[in-house]
Amino acid sequence: MRKKKYEELELDNGAVIRYRRHDNGGGMVAMRADVDPSARVEETAWVDPGARIAAGARLGAGCWIESGARIETGAYLATAVHVERDAIVGARARLGSRTVVGAGARVRPNVTLRPDSEIPALATVSRRGLEQEHRAA
Repeated sequence: MRKKKYEELELDNGAVIRYRRHDNGGGMVAMRADVDPSARVEETAWVDPGARIAAGARLGAGCWIESGARIETGAYLATAVHVERDAIVGARARLGSRTVVGAGARVRPNVTLRPDSEIPALATVSRRGLEQEHRAA
């Protein structure tokens, strides 16, 4: 059975967001998201409007990247990872399955997180662990 190239999702406020299938993996990418053609977005992953996915990044099945979030070059997100609004996953970071990165949190480059990790909103995680919580200006 052939899959639809586009999907529309109606929000509670009545706004409609249109998603298209990404050529590399078939995941759903909002029309106003910025996803590099070399990024892999698995078929059941979703990327919301305003999110940015850099070159060579990989989003596993069931991932959800919210508006304003950034996934940097070469980052790897295993299955069912949720990156909340305005969070940043650094270059070459590796996030285990079912990890949640809270709104506005930062995962520094080259960090590896185990499956089922939960990063609080506004927190920063380095290779040494939880560094700090930063406040939005």
